[in-house]
Amino acid sequence: MANKVYARLDDIDLSFSDRVVLKNCSLDIVEGAITCIIGLSGAGKSTILRLIDGLVLPDSGHVYIGDRDLCHASQRQLYETRRKISLSFQFAALLDSMSVGENVALPLREHTKLSDGEIRRIVMDALESVGLSHTYDNLPSELSGGMLKRAGFARAIVMRPDLILYDEPTTGLDPIVTHLITDTIVQLRAKLNGTAVVISHDLQSIYMMADYVAMLFEGAIIAYGTVDEVRKSPNPLVQQFLRGSEVGPIPI
Repeated sequence: MANKVYARLDDIDLSFSDRVVLKNCSLDIVEGAITCIIGLSGAGKSTILRLIDGLVLPDSGHVYIGDRDLCHASQRQLYETRRKISLSFQFAALLDSMSVGENVALPLREHTKLSDGEIRRIVMDALESVGLSHTYDNLPSELSGGMLKRAGFARAIVMRPDLILYDEPTTGLDPIVTHLITDTIVQLRAKLNGTAVVISHDLQSIYMMADYVAMLFEGAIIAYGTVDEVRKSPNPLVQQFLRGSEVGPIPI
């Protein structure tokens, strides 16, 4: 039985002014799996997250979430779809003037009519899921870089989304905290019984967490499969990237 697809990019073309970002780009996001997207800096990986979240629409092609084509969705349908998707920002994007708990509670206060007590309970559960229940009353400035990332994760899961999009979750972190963040992403996927897409340059982290890996190069996905399948790819572009070598067909 084929794996069920949660989201799909179908033959996407997208340019910003005269710069082509994606060209004939297609990608399946398998439901219940962690899909990691790799590629050179500036290749358009984060743009793929914004397409999936409906923040950007392509020039041509289709973006499907389930059976819904976001390119032909009404504003109400876009809103309904985006409520099931959460984006974890690269630098957490917490509001400095609010406590960690208040930051995590923001989606609940904006989108639900829950009581203060119920919101606090849900927020504490989300913080506990990322090992930060003791930081509820702290300000973001009092947290380390790794703790800030995990607080951002807590806010991303507080509405229990079906899909979480992680934009460079391990950037700027030391190897120990990178391992912790990677493990947290895996645990959150299990807790939510959901789907995740991760943009990352950290190959060791990807090898630990990915069910599927997709490599983006010059606007298109040139390799897709399990970790083992991509690592064994005969494509010299993929092999050069995975080796981190200056020798190969990718111009330096």
